[in-house]
Amino acid sequence: MHRRNFLASSLAAAALPIDASQANGSGREYYELRRYQLHSGPQQKLANNFVENALIPALNRLGIKPVGAFNLEIGVETPALYVLMPSTSLETLARSELQLAEDAEYQKAGEAFLKAPAIQPPYSRIESTLLIAFEGHPRLTVPPPTAEHGARVFQLRTYESPSNSDHRIKVEMFHSGEFGAFQRAGFWQVFYGDALIGSRLPHLTYMLSFPDIAEMNAKWKAFGADPEWQKLLANPKFNFESIVSNITNLILNPASYSQI
Repeated sequence: MHRRNFLASSLAAAALPIDASQANGSGREYYELRRYQLHSGPQQKLANNFVENALIPALNRLGIKPVGAFNLEIGVETPALYVLMPSTSLETLARSELQLAEDAEYQKAGEAFLKAPAIQPPYSRIESTLLIAFEGHPRLTVPPPTAEHGARVFQLRTYESPSNSDHRIKVEMFHSGEFGAFQRAGFWQVFYGDALIGSRLPHLTYMLSFPDIAEMNAKWKAFGADPEWQKLLANPKFNFESIVSNITNLILNPASYSQI
């Protein structure tokens, strides 16, 4: 399937049309969520130095900000470094690599990473997912402690669905009361995104934040006990079958230089 047709079908399947407000930058954001799979040792330092001193400053010059950088704390295949890049312009994200290739300052600052020899690669693999923000949470929200580089942890959750139909119903469930349950439980809700391009489609990904792991556990307990959430779970519109077939749950620590 051609890339253009694939993207169009993904948008249609998720019922997320691109309208004029998004084209001029006033609508929902797009996110590139990038994962650098690393080996323990020199790769970790090299990758973090690259993201801090070359990639994030260059992305900021393109208008892509705030940029999040997170080290995988709990999850499969550690170590890994996640980079979250938001933009209201799909074209900006799509063209970023081409523009970075012409950015002399970026090329110089990232030379050790970008020109690492094949016998000493700077990473094992790179994986990337393109998402569009949910209508009910159209812009990324930076947690309150970030401005002062305060203590915080992040939870990155991905819900896979067995079909596009079930996926749309799960997205609708968020808009029908799940956002409210998170708010009442006191979560810092960072972003919600519907995957347009990536692996294991269809799926959605969202990020939450907390002061620490203990607070995370307490808030999930409050969420589970929320009467409105329990009512939503019992709604036949959402519980007629298993609309989520797999959940990936990762705990991330922000890098010292992360802007999220």
